[in-house]
Amino acid sequence: MEENDVVETIEQAEAELVEESEIEESQDELSKANERIAELEAKLSDAENRILRNQADFENYKRRVRLDQESATTYRAQSLVNDLLPALDNFERALQVEAKDEHSKSILQGMDMVYRGIVEALKKEGVEAIESVGVQFDPHFHQAVMQVEEADAESNIVLEEFQKGYKLKDRVLRPAMVKVNQ
Repeated sequence: MEENDVVETIEQAEAELVEESEIEESQDELSKANERIAELEAKLSDAENRILRNQADFENYKRRVRLDQESATTYRAQSLVNDLLPALDNFERALQVEAKDEHSKSILQGMDMVYRGIVEALKKEGVEAIESVGVQFDPHFHQAVMQVEEADAESNIVLEEFQKGYKLKDRVLRPAMVKVNQ
């Protein structure tokens, strides 16, 4: 081999080494770029999940606010009705008094008109008296304050009502106080 061939072979070997070195550097850069891409994809996925959770939380918040507003609208009269129930009870007790003279009768008649007006206004708001006497005892609507045993009545039937119960639409404001057959 001649000197030129040796030089040429050495130059080719050096060129191959340079190429291999450049390839290794390119592979290292590619590996680092792939790691960075994986890191960024993970961050993007995490950000997308946070956004989806925030959107779901916001939708739940909007639904809760809407339900609260609907409930407030539906039961807006509840506190007023609760305050009126004792006065309504007193009206009922007063109307049970027997009138002995004309003056008393006219007063009772006026009280009855006021009582009916209040009851009618409450009905317009959705207030209803709870049925009690003669119906099956229901702890959601009745509060048993007495139990008796009467042979001629069915078991667990309300025999007497001591205090009327009321409900506003589907919500019980006050359960009826009743006497129940065992």
